[in-house]
Amino acid sequence: MSEKTYTAPLLVLDAMDGALVAYRPDVQRVEVPANVVDLATAAEWAVAYGLGAGPLSQYGESSGPLLVLTEGAVEALGLPARLDDRKRLRVPDDHPAVKAVAEGGWTLSRAGLSPWSFLYRGRVEVHVASVPWGAFSDHLRWGGVGEVTDPGALAYVLGQYAERVITPSGSTAACSLALMTAVRPPTRVVRDRGTGRPQRIPVEGSLSVPVDPAPPEAPDEHPIAKDRTREESRSPEHVLDEEAYDWFREPTEAEAEAPFTVGLDINVAFLAASNRLTVGLGEAVYTDGPVFDKKIPGTWLVDLSGAKLRTKDLATKEWKELPENFPSPFTPSGKAPTGPAWYATPTLAYAVELGIEVRPLAAWLRPEAGGYLDLWHNRLRDAYMDTLADLGIKDGMDEEEFLSGMATIKSRDPEAVALLSAIKATAKGGIGKLRERPQGKRESRHAPWPALKRPTWRPDIRAAVISAARVGAHRKMVKTWNALGLVPLAILSDCVVYPSAYPTARAVVPRKPDGTPLPGGFRLGPNPGFCKEEGVRPMQWYRETAAGGANPGRFMKPGRDAGREE
Repeated sequence: MSEKTYTAPLLVLDAMDGALVAYRPDVQRVEVPANVVDLATAAEWAVAYGLGAGPLSQYGESSGPLLVLTEGAVEALGLPARLDDRKRLRVPDDHPAVKAVAEGGWTLSRAGLSPWSFLYRGRVEVHVASVPWGAFSDHLRWGGVGEVTDPGALAYVLGQYAERVITPSGSTAACSLALMTAVRPPTRVVRDRGTGRPQRIPVEGSLSVPVDPAPPEAPDEHPIAKDRTREESRSPEHVLDEEAYDWFREPTEAEAEAPFTVGLDINVAFLAASNRLTVGLGEAVYTDGPVFDKKIPGTWLVDLSGAKLRTKDLATKEWKELPENFPSPFTPSGKAPTGPAWYATPTLAYAVELGIEVRPLAAWLRPEAGGYLDLWHNRLRDAYMDTLADLGIKDGMDEEEFLSGMATIKSRDPEAVALLSAIKATAKGGIGKLRERPQGKRESRHAPWPALKRPTWRPDIRAAVISAARVGAHRKMVKTWNALGLVPLAILSDCVVYPSAYPTARAVVPRKPDGTPLPGGFRLGPNPGFCKEEGVRPMQWYRETAAGGANPGRFMKPGRDAGREE
């Protein structure tokens, strides 16, 4: 059976002189039949027109049509111009537009008629995104996409996103989870040998069923955490705390003599950290006093409070201790651990790299494991690199050309800039949504919430990615200190700030004697895991910001000031 051919993944509907018109991603304009007068008839036409997209993997499913409505289209289809219910963000169920959907033979999802509406009829599903209702707002992390007002340009940007990532279906974080499922579907259909009937079986390497977190992995709101005291919820001995860095310090007298501070920003750090990362696929198994094995994903209870941070000298290969003001790789605060704490596998694997003896007291391990995020990473990496190339930023550029190109990137093609922002938000938001917290009212503080029913609700995978990103950044910092003697002044997530004699990122990137980048260190370039210049600030500004109690890493980017964020 041949694969179905689709005309386009989506259309943007607009109104011109009182009549509906549609814009395709290839910038062609399509006349809309006169009998399309409401959402039900628009959905009928979208299906008949052949909107949709094919599967992204062998066992994946096709995605249905997406209609994007501009302000003019919303009015032409009899929908309210704005949502009066700002709390629930939906049209009242007694509104004529809602009744028209039902009368047309379609069923709305539980979210109702909202910024992202889902219409069903049997196995047919049509998505509708209403721009004036906030379908592409900053709240949903669509960034500049929501500012694209020309319907043809909007169709192009969303079409590029659909082609390179996935057909949009909500926030960029929701699209990210949808992409994880699309490239690694939970199940596939096979024929039962006895009955001949189709049945679904799990796909190897996928997340096929929801699993409970291990007790230290559960957020405070989870049913498993109902007996956790307030003190325990703040204690690393009871709760896994694998988060991104938020650390800064005052410069030493010698460092303060440098005229500048330079911020290095690691490109799509969480995406880079997910590459070839082994994560748990099944349930966690408790083990008392296990031997640490870096090949087994899990959450381990280890006391690293007395550990000395060391590295091997580049020349002599002898162990030497890192300076006392060097941040710890084991905590998001950068402070040294003070007792037993729970850690994800990548953190402890890095401790072994630093010559530290790791002796777990206990562990929750997931022996069923694999590279679940690899295909998700590959697709987003390609989307990111292809979009950068559209903006003139290409792999293999020399450092000066790369830095100058990035400095002016936002002044180039606004649609490509908006697309790049959405792709970056997709990569970051998907990792965050692996531990989606409850929203709205619940029966009790520890009552289950809908996200827990998803196989992709996996706080342990989120922790592993953040752990890998944090220790990966620390590894680069150690390489930099080994080569240049520089100690970070501040770190905020994927931004690392150094003192510098020169106002350029090139001055703080470690190199080999021949001037080429030092393997494993910070490297300037567009690739995920490489870095770009976040910003340059005077040392005096850094000292004043740090003295005021704010992390200067938050404000290194031009246009940001302490006390006011963009």
